[in-house]
Amino acid sequence: MALARPPVCDFGWEAPRFSLPSTTGALVSLQDIKGPKGTLIMFICNHCPYVVSAIDRIVRDARELSRIGIGIAAVCSNDPVAYPDDSFEKMAVFAKDNNLQFPYLHDSDQAVAKAYDAVCTPDFFGFNSSLRLQYRGRLDSGGKNSRPDATRELFEAMKQIANTGEGPAEQTPSMGCSIKWKRAA
Repeated sequence: MALARPPVCDFGWEAPRFSLPSTTGALVSLQDIKGPKGTLIMFICNHCPYVVSAIDRIVRDARELSRIGIGIAAVCSNDPVAYPDDSFEKMAVFAKDNNLQFPYLHDSDQAVAKAYDAVCTPDFFGFNSSLRLQYRGRLDSGGKNSRPDATRELFEAMKQIANTGEGPAEQTPSMGCSIKWKRAA
C-alpha cells in the first residue's frame, strides 16, 4: 500500500468531461452527474483500507449533499489486472454491498484519472455549479478512523460551495493509497 497525498486545490480549474460505464450498466457523463449547486467527483476503489474504513461516512455525506443539489459520482481507475479486487464485476458488488446511491464508474483506460490528476483513493474533487474546482481536500479529520468528533470537511466545503459558489480557503489534502496505474506496454 503506497501512501499518497494529492496537491492542494487549484481554484477555478475546469472539470474535464468524461463518459464512463456505471456499475448499473448505464453510460454516465459529467453532464449527467452535474448538480444545480455543484458536483462532487470521488476517486475510490474497492480494496483501499482508507476507502473501506470511510465508505459509510462517504455514503452518508453523499446522501445529505445530494439533497441540497450536489451531483455526485465515484470513479474507480485502478488497474483491475494487477488488482483484481477492483475489477468492474467487483465494483458492482461493492456498490450494492455499500448501498451506493450515486454512480460508481469504471475508468478502464485510466484516462479520466489522468485528466483529473487523481493521486490517491480516496481523492475528492468538489466543483461549483459552473464546474470550476473549489475543493480538493479530505473527507474529514477522522482519517482511517470513524470518530464522532471528526470535522466533516468535505461535507462542510460542499455546503459552502452550494451556498456561495466558492470553497474554503483552507483545505487539508486527502490521504490514501496511490492510484494503481497500469504498467506501460
